Amino acid sequence: MQEDILALAFEGRHDVMKAMVLHAAGERLTLEERPIPVPGPNEIRVRIEACAVCRTDLHVVDGELPDEAFPIIPGHEIVGIVEALGAGETRHIVGSRVGIPWLGHTCGVCPYCTSHHENLCDNPLFTGYTRDGGFATHVVADAAFAFSLAGFDDPVAAAPLMCAGLIGWRSLKLAGDGHKIGLYGYGAAAHILAQVCRWQGREIYAFTRIGDSAAQELARALGAKWAGNSDEAPPERLDAAIIFAPVGNLVPAALRAVRKGGRVVCGGIHMSDIPQFPYSILWEERQILSVANLTREDAVEFLELAPRAGVKTTTNIYPLAQANEALADLRAGRFQGAAVLVP
Repeated sequence: MQEDILALAFEGRHDVMKAMVLHAAGERLTLEERPIPVPGPNEIRVRIEACAVCRTDLHVVDGELPDEAFPIIPGHEIVGIVEALGAGETRHIVGSRVGIPWLGHTCGVCPYCTSHHENLCDNPLFTGYTRDGGFATHVVADAAFAFSLAGFDDPVAAAPLMCAGLIGWRSLKLAGDGHKIGLYGYGAAAHILAQVCRWQGREIYAFTRIGDSAAQELARALGAKWAGNSDEAPPERLDAAIIFAPVGNLVPAALRAVRKGGRVVCGGIHMSDIPQFPYSILWEERQILSVANLTREDAVEFLELAPRAGVKTTTNIYPLAQANEALADLRAGRFQGAAVLVP
């Protein structure tokens, strides 16, 4: 083993790993074997236990994000066991469980990084997009962007927290302190965030795909005061609305649903075009905001809060080799909660 490796692999380690690899936008992922990666300075290698499937993975696979480079291993909601340490790494211990999110590295020197806005870094790396991610048996990560999951005993249940949970939490922070919160798109992020809001004493109004009675039933089971179709008006004016569905048409709908001074937060990395809408529904100091990535502070806050709030994730398990099926089922809305790949 190279000198910069401070800890060796667990017993039973093989010389190759398996990964679902994307070679071009719009193609199916292919199952491949690769040499197990060696962590560089201040990096860790993680043996993956579970990786949740996010709508952002669909955007990566479909080529909807800029500057994609292929081949790439998607996946950024990773839970696994630290297997090896690179030179200089002292944050983590071999054998400990960690989570690896979307934001995989920042430069640390740009104006955003030096002003507590590292989520807007000018030179970032993103897990599963600009560096290989978690649709695999192993992954190498920047140790500073991997978070301890001590106390999280179920890796499958924890995996959706690493993006659906974190981005939901950042979206809620931007939404403000309002009591009546609308959630548009009741998938992985919304079903986690609804539990946090209920714990905080807020009211949730859930908007689903038209006719998605299963999602509406889940929303009510998780404490939503109201659940209905995305084209319906809520029974009361909302203090804020968070849009997780990548549908631009929902922005005017949410603006109409919020009170004067209310906020509409767009929680996704990609959205279809927002249609033209009358100024009158924006007037009276309503606001539209977007969420970009997350900060490490967001992760620390949420991972401390989630157990206290009693957050329980609804998961649907797929073997790693069925990543294409998981993506297709997510696109079609064939399950509630989150899909999770298990090597």
